[in-house]
Amino acid sequence: MQSTKLSQNLQMSPLVLGLWRLIDWCVPASEVQAYIEEALSMGITTFDHADIYGDYGCEAEFGNVLKNQPRLREQMQLVTKCGIMLRSQKFPERKVKHYDTSYTHIMQSVEQSLRNLQTEYVDLLLIHRPDPLMDPSETARAFEELESAGKVRHFGVSNFTPMQYQMLNSYVGGKLTTNQIELSPYRLEHFDNGNMDFFLKERIRPMAWSPLAGGNLLQPQDERGVRLKLKLEAIARETGVDGIDKLAIAWILKHPSKPIPIVGTGKKEHLKRAVDALSVELSREQWFQILEAAMGHEVA
Repeated sequence: MQSTKLSQNLQMSPLVLGLWRLIDWCVPASEVQAYIEEALSMGITTFDHADIYGDYGCEAEFGNVLKNQPRLREQMQLVTKCGIMLRSQKFPERKVKHYDTSYTHIMQSVEQSLRNLQTEYVDLLLIHRPDPLMDPSETARAFEELESAGKVRHFGVSNFTPMQYQMLNSYVGGKLTTNQIELSPYRLEHFDNGNMDFFLKERIRPMAWSPLAGGNLLQPQDERGVRLKLKLEAIARETGVDGIDKLAIAWILKHPSKPIPIVGTGKKEHLKRAVDALSVELSREQWFQILEAAMGHEVA
């Protein structure tokens, strides 16, 4: 698997392993290490984290592997996020879930992530959610100091609209490299809010989280999910592709903005299937058949 260029100086794998549920996998540290090494052997070199994952515990679980096997760090790219303040067992004093993109919080969060991940730098830091109280000058100051100190090499955002992206990018000197969005045949809002066109206009490669819609494509919970599953199964029979999971990822990959899917699985057989999806080709008509099933009507 060849690496792919997210920006001029940032190479990533064309699939990313998401660690949101690392603790939920309930596997011993030795098996976590084996799984990370298995992913690297498949060519998946980019690992997606956030400070809040696993009630603020997943980064440290991953970091234990790097503490025991520091040689692995040079083979991978680490992505993490900050800005969400959870009400949780770790922070019971918080009265409400909220966002914080202040200079102080970003600096503190990154320092904690570096300690948890057992690394001196992260390759990519994302602001996790748009913050209605964001002071972009503060956010920009944090970015500048983190970059100057060599603690963060690249910056981006997650779940931002085009206007939100442009606003922050104007303060950080055009340093934003990507927007990590929820994208799947089931979730189409970024075709409606202008993001997919914006990515093409600005030559931005998005990262796509939840490419299987949180399992709602494989085990539908509503009418849209059922329509999509039936259509994907029909196309799988037509093409000989062994599984609708591969077709869902192929649908994302066909978009000319070249999204990078984030696959959140703790099973190596599922990870291997996601890698196999990189070689699946959909025709234009098949892509639109899936879109039509998602919308529930033909295109205008």
